Amino acid sequence: MTKRTILTINDPRLRQKAKRVKQFTPSLKKLAQDMLETMRGSEGVGLAGPQVGVMQRIFVAEIPLPKDPDAEPHPQSGRFYVLVNPEIVKSAAVRVEGKEGCLSIPDLKGLVERPEWVEVRAQDLEGRRFKLKVDDLLGRIFQHEIDHLNGILYLDHITDPAKLWRVTDEAEAIEATEPGTRQPAAEYASPV
Repeated sequence: MTKRTILTINDPRLRQKAKRVKQFTPSLKKLAQDMLETMRGSEGVGLAGPQVGVMQRIFVAEIPLPKDPDAEPHPQSGRFYVLVNPEIVKSAAVRVEGKEGCLSIPDLKGLVERPEWVEVRAQDLEGRRFKLKVDDLLGRIFQHEIDHLNGILYLDHITDPAKLWRVTDEAEAIEATEPGTRQPAAEYASPV
C-alpha cells in the first residue's frame, strides 16, 4: 500500500465531476487500499478519489474505534466501506445540522445541514451492486464523499459565515464547538 498526497482546496480537480468506474481491475483494489491507508494516516473518516487526484467515482469511509480502550466506541465504528459509482437514491425529508471538516480543507470546520439519512446504491470492488441505508455520522460521511465525486465541497452548503470557523489543532477544534469561541472564516462561505 502507498500513502497518497491529498489535494487541498485550491486544486481545480476538487471542483471537477469524477467519471464512472467501468473496469474493476486489480488496480482499482490497489487504489482503494491506498486510499484507506491515506485516510487512516491522516486521521480522516472518509476520502474520495478526486481528493487524491484520481477522477473516478470511488470513496472509502471508516469511523475508527477509539484509541482509548476505556472509551465508548461510536455505534457505527469498526467497519470500513469502499463504494464505487455511488449515488443517493433516497433521502430523508428531515434535515439535521452537524459539524464537518475535510482532509482537503484542513484548517476549517463548519456546520452543514444534510438529510437525516440516505439510501445509497453503489458497486463493490468486484462490480457487484448493493444498497445501503445510512444515517447519523456514517450518513453524513457518505453524503460528504458523494459531494466530492460531484465537485462539491462542504463549504458550498454553508451560507452563514458564523457556521464556519478556523482550527489549528484538535484542542482548538474542540473549543470551537463552544458558542462564542469560534474564529469566523467568512471568506470561505459560499452562497448557494
